[in-house]
Amino acid sequence: MKKASVVIPNWNGMRFLKDCLDALRLQDTDDFETLVIDNASEDESVAFIKENYPEVRVEVMEENLGFSGGVNEGIRLSEAPYVLLLNNDTEVTPSFVREMIAAIEKDPKAFSVSAKMLKFHERERIDDAGDLYTLLGWGAQRGVDRRADEKRYEKPCTVFSACAGAAIYRKEVFDRIGLFDRMHFAYLEDIDVGYRAMLYGYKNVYAPKAVVYHVGSGTTGSKYNDFKVRLAARNNIYLLRKNMPLFQRILNGPWLLLGRGLKRLFFKKRGFLEAYDAGLKEGRETAERLARVPFSFRRFPAYLRIEGLLIRYSFTYLFEYVGRRFMH
Repeated sequence: MKKASVVIPNWNGMRFLKDCLDALRLQDTDDFETLVIDNASEDESVAFIKENYPEVRVEVMEENLGFSGGVNEGIRLSEAPYVLLLNNDTEVTPSFVREMIAAIEKDPKAFSVSAKMLKFHERERIDDAGDLYTLLGWGAQRGVDRRADEKRYEKPCTVFSACAGAAIYRKEVFDRIGLFDRMHFAYLEDIDVGYRAMLYGYKNVYAPKAVVYHVGSGTTGSKYNDFKVRLAARNNIYLLRKNMPLFQRILNGPWLLLGRGLKRLFFKKRGFLEAYDAGLKEGRETAERLARVPFSFRRFPAYLRIEGLLIRYSFTYLFEYVGRRFMH
């Protein structure tokens, strides 16, 4: 049995698959299998893989299950102890898989490990060094646009969650905490599952030696669009309602309201306010269908630790935002 299953969700991504799959062929370990979950693509993705990459297992879905549903199928099909999720618009370095396996094996309390993601077309800049979540209710890419050789991003550390675009997970933990939430479909599902894991006593870490180059927005095509803005707004409601107990939402209420107000101003300026408000409305109306993590007094140490992380990462985000503004 292989140590890891590399699971690649794909939807009409044939233009990215050669770079992605060629790089996996060049890995300095063979202790993994590659599994592509095709979300009912309408391009030639499936035929291209079957013709050119016979070592890759392809499972074709009857409909587009989104990122969450697609990777869940991959996790279920995997028999390896670790599942390594990888976006199709990536190119990994030769030691990537080996470094990811080594990082998660090093810490038995690690649920996930986030890779060092660099920008595909600007390779000296960071795309993501682990995901953050803040008191404002904002998810953020740690280190985005910073130089890849900055010392703080060359050290392993704890993060709020792994970015599922290039992350390895301990499969047995999914049996305890549940898989990615199908209701999310796409966006913030990785922060949700990382948050959930922390409530169960696990942690999420960052492995700077596992390097991958990422195009970004390869499936949706742009950083901001109506679909992405609406789903992210809705899923942020889901994220809070599922994982943060009522007393903590009340405690953080002023900050969360401030964050939501600032987001409304931001998206109004960019012409996406209607999509943002529609997402919030959908989130409030459908949140009762969520499988929430039940409140427990035994989880108070986890609640306190998470509150500390929210505070800490709020300052981290402020530092990095100011740094980005200064750089540009």
